[in-house]
Amino acid sequence: MPYTYLIIERPAEGVALVRLNRPKQYNALNLQVLQELAAAFRELDQDDSVRAIVITGNDKAFAAGADIKEMMEKTAVEMKNAPFISGWDAVALAQKPVIAAVSGYALGGGAELAWACDMIIASETAVFGQPEINLGIIPGAGGTQRLARTIGKYLTMEMVLNDRRLTAQEAAQFGLVNHVFPVETYLDEAIKLAAKIASRAPLAVRFGKEAVLYAFNSTLDAGLQHERLLFYTLFCTEDQKEGMHAFVEKRKPRWKGA
Repeated sequence: MPYTYLIIERPAEGVALVRLNRPKQYNALNLQVLQELAAAFRELDQDDSVRAIVITGNDKAFAAGADIKEMMEKTAVEMKNAPFISGWDAVALAQKPVIAAVSGYALGGGAELAWACDMIIASETAVFGQPEINLGIIPGAGGTQRLARTIGKYLTMEMVLNDRRLTAQEAAQFGLVNHVFPVETYLDEAIKLAAKIASRAPLAVRFGKEAVLYAFNSTLDAGLQHERLLFYTLFCTEDQKEGMHAFVEKRKPRWKGA
């Protein structure tokens, strides 16, 4: 489908690149952007030629937050009934690995969009924050929950209650981003990472992602049981046989995704 505020590219085999494209508004996330994002991720998640997804903005802003002008007169009922959270949910629920390539501002809903991804590659200019407290609200798209599960209670409290912002280097120090690169190369590095993941056994990648995410929503015992079930299930696949035969035969595996 055509998009107004997204650009979809295929920069490498098996990789889809989703660009937020509201540069004059620093990629602020209005309802149309979020609906387009939800539609795009549903489409890409069902496309067998796509094995990994990168989402980015531009060098100045990944996404500077939700569109405040659009929200400020809404009632609680209107906010709840609008498909406002659909974009974040679609990213978080994607079965394929999603990498955020972040440069410049990632604030409020923009930061929450990054937190919804599976990995984050940041440029040296990236700034992360949850400044909703300045508007008389709190994060509403996972900011309090995903942050607390990643960096713990105390730093999350400071970010949510006192608008503490993190540089790319600080975010890496606290385990919020995977790697930091110069602004000239961060997107290329994110695409390279996605391409490497896309070259691996598709079902194993999908199950690996599912198993890691399960750790955030279960007890250790339940998570171990779920991991074991996924592990055993992969022995029903052609890719498991191919991967192990290729290893023994010292050749490159030819994945079928079956």
